[in-house]
Amino acid sequence: MNIIRGLRGLPSSGGAGCALIIGNFDGVHRGHQAMLALLNNEARHRGVPSCVMTFEPHPRDHFAAVHQKPELAPARIATLRDKLEELARCGVDQCVVMPFNAALAAQSPQAFIEDILVGQLGVRYVLVGDDFRFGAKRAGDYAMLDAAGQRLGFDVARMQSYEVHGTRVSSSAVRAALAGGDMERVAALLGRHYAISGHVVHGRKLGRELGATAAGAGDGFRTLNLRFAHWKPAASGIFAVLVHGLLPNGPALPGVANLGVRPSLDPQDVNGGRVLLETHCLDWPAALTLHLGGREAYGKIIRVELLHKLHDELKYDSLDALTRGIAQDCDAARQFFATLPEQAYGQTHRQTTRDRI
Repeated sequence: MNIIRGLRGLPSSGGAGCALIIGNFDGVHRGHQAMLALLNNEARHRGVPSCVMTFEPHPRDHFAAVHQKPELAPARIATLRDKLEELARCGVDQCVVMPFNAALAAQSPQAFIEDILVGQLGVRYVLVGDDFRFGAKRAGDYAMLDAAGQRLGFDVARMQSYEVHGTRVSSSAVRAALAGGDMERVAALLGRHYAISGHVVHGRKLGRELGATAAGAGDGFRTLNLRFAHWKPAASGIFAVLVHGLLPNGPALPGVANLGVRPSLDPQDVNGGRVLLETHCLDWPAALTLHLGGREAYGKIIRVELLHKLHDELKYDSLDALTRGIAQDCDAARQFFATLPEQAYGQTHRQTTRDRI
């Protein structure tokens, strides 16, 4: 998938045309997937690439900052990296990532259509959702876009809400399920298990010291650390997880992970109080350090599937208490994995629960 960042990456004279869909696509849930399938089909019929236009930051993030009301910002389901990965898996040809700033927020709907959609993207077809609004003060709607299409020579279509068993699939529904820790419902809404991916980064290296002398702890609770770029993740807490990509062509590895701000640690630590996904593999691969020439896993891109929530983040009053808490979480995660069929390991779990809403 070709990724175009901002207006400067767009052609200045309409390019070769495209079939376009516009939206935030947080989570790329099953409703998004249905729209993207329709978009790809319409693009093929017209002989043009399919194109997604999305925004970073989320428009509501922008307005929350402008009005200094952080509570207005939506909880973020996916990082930009994961959103782009899922769009690519859905077969989209290109994605335009628009920086949502004051200039874009102030642009009139008509200017957005004429200057960007027609002038720079050369749209031949535009697909929107049933609640689509655009332009300054959200003054643009489907009727305005449809009228402009008839005048300027592009088709416009609107897709109604996507429902499964009477439930509307939406990013809001996914956020609510994540906030409630209902990971089975999340998987049904997404059509896959919820996952976070990224490069493994350095932390305080405290994990390898915690419990190093405890029974069964081996060399401690070493962790794989991924940064979650947004300050307000839709999910938080302690989870039983599967780790993909740690070893070349290797199986997924069961583990336990903390997604959040680590309240038991100093907020001024090496990660500056930012949101981290810290994952401890229940059985650390003995070959990992050797395979990577002593560099362990730093810099590797891994994907962590969050299968089951164990509990919310807890604040422990000492490192000994933290060590005992992690050991208990490992035991709980092992009990969870003992309930799964053996063949579940190493699979992506994509769409295994998609019809169980």
